[in-house]
Amino acid sequence: MKKMMILGLFVLASFGIQAQGYQIGDQAKDFKLKNVNGKQVSLADYKDAKGFIVIFTCNHCPYSVAYEDRIIETDQKYKAKGYPVIAINPNDPELYPVDSYDNMIIRAKEKSFTFPYLFDETQEIYKRFGATKTPHVFILSNKAGKYTVEYKGAIDNNYKDASQASSHYIDDAVEALLQGKKPELTETKAIGCGIKTKG
Repeated sequence: MKKMMILGLFVLASFGIQAQGYQIGDQAKDFKLKNVNGKQVSLADYKDAKGFIVIFTCNHCPYSVAYEDRIIETDQKYKAKGYPVIAINPNDPELYPVDSYDNMIIRAKEKSFTFPYLFDETQEIYKRFGATKTPHVFILSNKAGKYTVEYKGAIDNNYKDASQASSHYIDDAVEALLQGKKPELTETKAIGCGIKTKG
């Protein structure tokens, strides 16, 4: 009985760690997911990247839609500086058909996405990261293929109107990293729609 209790506690502890996802300073594992152009994309493909702005987002969520232009601007601003955006759709399309892979292709063309838009078909990657919302940002630094989580949370502090945002979390974090510093603010609360999963 005692052994069973200990085993149960171990399982619960392990599940808690897994559900929690990456914390600041953790090493993120690479992944390989299908892009809207049909090709597989991984972090290792970006040989010269200093880091990545990984954003879990989707087609249907009004918060994600409100941020689309800002995500494009962020990619255009930082890709040339070594921090490209990698967008990932974590939703189950059976629950939200508008988030299907085919609709991702349509949305990427409609908005002229400048970044890869990847499909987390098995829903393993968002769980690994610990993403809970769309959008949810994870900024990684890259040192010889070691991807360290430097910031996670929101894009800025005004999802309704970009012009009214007074704190620009992605910009502040990436600019600090480009200067060889750690971001002053490493974690904020992600605001958006809950990720759609069967379980």
